[in-house]
Amino acid sequence: MPTVIHLRADTKPFERRSPLSPKTAKALLDAGYIVRVERSAERIYNDEEFAEAGAELVPAGSWVKAPKEDIIFGLKELPEDDIDLPHSYIHFQHIFKKQTGWAPSLSRFARAGGTLYDLEFLVNSDNRRIAAFGYWAGYAGTAVAFISWAHQILNPGVTQPQVPLFENAPALISHVKSVLEPAIRANNGQAPRVIVIGALGRCGSGAVQFCREAGLDDESILKWDLQETSAKPGPYKEVAESDIFVNCVYLGPNPTPPFVTFDSLATPDRKLRVICDVSCDPNSPNNPIPIYSTWSTFDKPTIPTSKPVNDPELRIIAIDHLPTLIPRESSDEYSELLLPALLTLDRRDTEGVWTRAEATYKDRVSQLP
Repeated sequence: MPTVIHLRADTKPFERRSPLSPKTAKALLDAGYIVRVERSAERIYNDEEFAEAGAELVPAGSWVKAPKEDIIFGLKELPEDDIDLPHSYIHFQHIFKKQTGWAPSLSRFARAGGTLYDLEFLVNSDNRRIAAFGYWAGYAGTAVAFISWAHQILNPGVTQPQVPLFENAPALISHVKSVLEPAIRANNGQAPRVIVIGALGRCGSGAVQFCREAGLDDESILKWDLQETSAKPGPYKEVAESDIFVNCVYLGPNPTPPFVTFDSLATPDRKLRVICDVSCDPNSPNNPIPIYSTWSTFDKPTIPTSKPVNDPELRIIAIDHLPTLIPRESSDEYSELLLPALLTLDRRDTEGVWTRAEATYKDRVSQLP
C-alpha cells in the first residue's frame, strides 16, 4: 500500500510556516505517496495551492484519528495535553536535549508505541542536519532586533507592540528601513553597532546579510565565530559595547562560558539595548545568555532581564519560531531541503536519515525516569 503523509495544521500562535510546500507535495504525489493536507487559514500556502498540486484536503485536527500507519507531519510541537501518540510523527518537539518538561512529553509517544522523528535530529552520515531554518532565523531575528532598537530610541520606556506580519522578505526590509531612518536621526545620526556571535554559520550568515540589506556597512557589524570565542572565555566587553547583540550559536550538550552576565552589563560604558537570542534555549542550564529565563512572542516581542539593570534600557528577544516572520521564503527553502529524505519515507526502516533519527528517539526513551 502507498505510504500516507498527513500534514497537520499547526496550532502554535503566529506560526505560518510549513515543512511541506505545494511543490514538494506534488513531488511526493508523483513518487507514489498519498498526501493529505489539513485545512489551515494560518499556513502561508493556501489550501487551494495544495489542492491544485493534487493533495487531498482534510479537516484540521483530523490527524488524531488517522489510521495508525499514517505518518503525521508537522512543524512545531504538538499541543500540551496527555493523549497517547501511537503514530510515526515528524516535527520539532524540543525535548531531546532534556528541556523543561521533556519526560512527560516524551512519555506520550513511548507509552503508545509511537515514534518521533524530530526534525532537529534528521542528520546525514556526518551528523549534520539535512534541513534547517537557520539562515532565515538569523535574518528575521536581526530584523526584529532593529525594530526593537528603533522603538527604544523613539519611544523610551514604552513597551514594544506586536511585530507586524509580512508576506515576504522585501516587505520586511522595507518596514525595517522605514523605522530605522527616524531612529538613526534621533540617535545623532548614528546607526546601531551590531555584534553577531556565530557569524559563520547558517544562522549567523542570515543575521549578517540582514544587517547589510538594512543599510549597515561592515564596520558597524562585528562578526564573531569560534576563532574569537575560543581565544578567550566570556563574558565579552564587546557585547556590552555594541547596541545590538545577536546570538546565533547552536547550543550543544556541553556548557559554554556565558557571553554576557549581569556583572558584564554593569559597566558605565554599556551601549547594549537589545539582545536577540536566535538560538533561544532559556530553559537550558547551558544557555550562554543567563540573564533571562523565558520566551518572548511576536505579540510581546521583548522581555526584560530577569533582574533589573541600569540605564540604558535592555530588552531581550527570545522568539523560538523567528523564520515565520518571512514564512514563504523560509518554507520554500526548508521544504526543498527536506524533500530528498521525505522521498525515502517508504524505506525508513533501512534509510540512514530515518534510522539515525529513530535511534536518537529510542536513546532518549531509554533515559526516561
